[in-house]
Amino acid sequence: MELIHRNLLIGIHDALQETFFQEKKYADKVIERLLKAHRKWGSQDRQTVSEIFYNIIRWKKRLEYYMGEGVKPNNVYKLILAYLLWSKSHYKKFEEFDGIKIADILTKLKKGTVPTKAIEYSIPEWLAETLEKELGKNWEREMLALNEQAPTVLRTNTLKTTPRELIADLKDENVESFTIKNYPDAVQLEEKKNVFLTSAFKDGLFEVQDASSQKIGELLDVKEGMRVVDACAGAGGKTLHLAALMKNKGQIIALDIYEWKLAELKRRAKRAGAHNIETRVISDNKVIKRLHEKADRLLIDAPCSGLGVLKRNPDSKWKIDQDFIDRIKGEQQQILQDYSKILKKGGQMIYATCSILPSENNEQVKKFLENNPEFSLIKDEKIMPSEGYDGFYMALIKRNG
Repeated sequence: MELIHRNLLIGIHDALQETFFQEKKYADKVIERLLKAHRKWGSQDRQTVSEIFYNIIRWKKRLEYYMGEGVKPNNVYKLILAYLLWSKSHYKKFEEFDGIKIADILTKLKKGTVPTKAIEYSIPEWLAETLEKELGKNWEREMLALNEQAPTVLRTNTLKTTPRELIADLKDENVESFTIKNYPDAVQLEEKKNVFLTSAFKDGLFEVQDASSQKIGELLDVKEGMRVVDACAGAGGKTLHLAALMKNKGQIIALDIYEWKLAELKRRAKRAGAHNIETRVISDNKVIKRLHEKADRLLIDAPCSGLGVLKRNPDSKWKIDQDFIDRIKGEQQQILQDYSKILKKGGQMIYATCSILPSENNEQVKKFLENNPEFSLIKDEKIMPSEGYDGFYMALIKRNG
């Protein structure tokens, strides 16, 4: 990796400033806007900018230790320089680096050790404590995995093609990919590429969806002709998977509290050729009440800390705190309690999160089942980041008839 063009340095600087110091600016959207604004950058330049940007976000706390100070709006160039020195990246001595004491950074780098585990894994101190408390001695292995770059995994849209055909189509567009054992619809890229520019994407042959996330649709065991409710549908990655598994037969009702997310889902559904999805905004409690005991299958992909997906959203560890996690656990219990009433007697539902904390996962299910004896657990599954993909939890629960 090398940084030899000043305009790339300035782009990285501005994107980091926006991500760290502006309210509700998320790294994936910030980098997307930056790359759109610089269409003249070649693929190598874009890759350099993305990689350095994400790695600095990932390793912020460790880099702050090497810098000898916390990151502030006026020292982002020092943060970038600390990263370039630590990663041994070749760079030009840009004027933006003038006056930064390199010797102090190099002295710390030469030590080869850091004082705390939180600095080593580059996470807030409170998070290191929470992970250790909830995961025991395994927390370091999981944090090591979460600091790696996520692979790009696609879900074949089986309404239009097969994994084998998709691989061949992508190869024609110079994108190399392969199937993954035990993930029937998944196709993984050999290396990071902007697949959104391919005609395979424009033709709706795939969606970008992590392998772990694809397990949820399969576990729900939907059948053609069923009525299925996706209660926290968002932009609809899992909704579209369910539509494909149902071969467009039956009905999927996609609910969310955000209208703009459902608008995005509609756009994606059109491209995918998924015709059995109806969207409804949860504007008040009546929307849920009208659906009581109406669904054969229910998916509750609950809001959560997102700690299982730090590989792809590394900035979220700097945006959440313990209060947020405690608050979200209250929401999860409320959602389970309210939305589970949508399920018919004899129906099945999944409670899922992209968290790795037991307090958001099996402990929530246990509490729900204790308070609702008419429901019983069929099985649950936790996928940890150290297994190679995102961290997820999913519990299949039956409403006894």
